[in-house]
Amino acid sequence: MAISKLAREQMQASSWIRRMFEEGMELKSVHGPENVFDLSLGNPLLEPPPEFKQALAEIANEPDNGQHRYMPNPGFIETRAAVADALTRESGTTFSPADIIMTVGAAGAINVALRALLDPGDEVIIIAPYFAEYIFYVQHANGVYREAQSTPDFMPDFESLASLMNERTRAIIINSPNNPSGVIYPAEIIAELAKLVQSTETKHGTEIYIITDEPYRKLIYTDTAYPFVFNHHPRTIVATSHSKDLGLAGERIGYLAVNPDDPGKSDLLDASVFMLRTLGFVNAPAIMQRVVAKLQDASVDISEYRRKRDIIHSALTDIGYQSNLPDGGFYLFPKSPIPEDTAFVELLKSRLVLVVPGIGFGMEGYFRASYCVPDEILEGSIDGFAEAFAEANA
Repeated sequence: MAISKLAREQMQASSWIRRMFEEGMELKSVHGPENVFDLSLGNPLLEPPPEFKQALAEIANEPDNGQHRYMPNPGFIETRAAVADALTRESGTTFSPADIIMTVGAAGAINVALRALLDPGDEVIIIAPYFAEYIFYVQHANGVYREAQSTPDFMPDFESLASLMNERTRAIIINSPNNPSGVIYPAEIIAELAKLVQSTETKHGTEIYIITDEPYRKLIYTDTAYPFVFNHHPRTIVATSHSKDLGLAGERIGYLAVNPDDPGKSDLLDASVFMLRTLGFVNAPAIMQRVVAKLQDASVDISEYRRKRDIIHSALTDIGYQSNLPDGGFYLFPKSPIPEDTAFVELLKSRLVLVVPGIGFGMEGYFRASYCVPDEILEGSIDGFAEAFAEANA
């Protein structure tokens, strides 16, 4: 056997998102790309804001000064200072550069944090619907994942959460705005979650971290301020990236921020830097660190994603689909008109419309449609959605 049993099992259970994307490529080769409406992949459509090219040009034209050499593993101090200042302004919590580690995207930040926190057999709770690769991140850190459920409006089900929390619980991963549902956990939900975590810590004499995955934090369509976690629980970690807000998914640049009030932050930061090295990331890309230091107050045109959201949400609800209106991100998560979401996804595929079944996010009976696609794909998919809905209800 050329590969490990774990690798084989994980590959067989791997992302429905990638699977549907690959099937879309096959369909496009047969029917022509203009006739296939692929809403399966959350690949940011909008180009980086104008400030990006300006910052990149400035850096490229600077005199040689060793900018491509090794650096401190947590990242350039000036970049971490820029992030700390921006996060302080956004959250109202005072961060210093020492509280920030630049990472290879949000995924790199989560993997680093889990490796720093978990002993073999420690448990991490994830809340459906969730980004499927959380499971593999936990397993790679020798942990065990536990799957909590949500209420019908995609908020955490606290009875489900409470039933899973025990002396081995080490962390809970939350994702808000959520992929795939687009919901934002309001402050009262964060407060209730923190209360449950703290009562579990007291009961078992343990320490539990809330890890919040926030790559969609700046893609928000409401006027309500984003509810940061820091004031609710001292042991909180933010993992985020600039993949979505700056349109830099391929550059793999993000950061990890540890709550300044965490009593164990010094050890956690030291361990996270060590894991950054030993996991092979070593440090976040040098040029992108220097670029995003100049762009902490910039973003793509969020109104464009809102407009696309309204197009597809309005069209699907007019057809008869049941779907919440996302508060952030760029995904719609409608209810499948038949219980078997995978069967309905196949029905859509027969109409050359590609989406991802809810089972790929731990929640059967739904499907995810990405609206970060050109208008012609959104609008071209509507007939297929209507035909599949009619057949499912025949």
